[in-house]
Amino acid sequence: MKESNNWFEFAKEDLIVAHASLEKGVYNQVCFHAHQGAEKMLKGYLAAKGKDVPKTHFIGVLLKLCAKVEQEFKEMINVCIKLDDYYIPTRYPDALPGILAEGMPEKDDAEEAISILEEVMDFVTKKGEDYG
Repeated sequence: MKESNNWFEFAKEDLIVAHASLEKGVYNQVCFHAHQGAEKMLKGYLAAKGKDVPKTHFIGVLLKLCAKVEQEFKEMINVCIKLDDYYIPTRYPDALPGILAEGMPEKDDAEEAISILEEVMDFVTKKGEDYG
């Protein structure tokens, strides 16, 4: 259980960094850390359930793995899949043009990304009493 709690603690730090980046107007980093936080929450859930933690950064893949443990995770796929769009273009300045159709994230994208992360955190936390 200790390992899974580390995932959750790191996810909480991503949320803190996302909020700080939002305050400074660094929207690409808000979206990146929101993605990272959601990824870590889902990996923490898998670890807490005794499942292997895959070496992937795709939220969609992680949600499908979580849904194999608990079907309700399927409900989160449409909400969270947008975070996958942010992983590459917000991390690398030479990412392929056009990955994000609208260009780099703006304030409303960043706020939505934080909202999605908080929703994932709440959802995962409600699934377990010993973590979150």
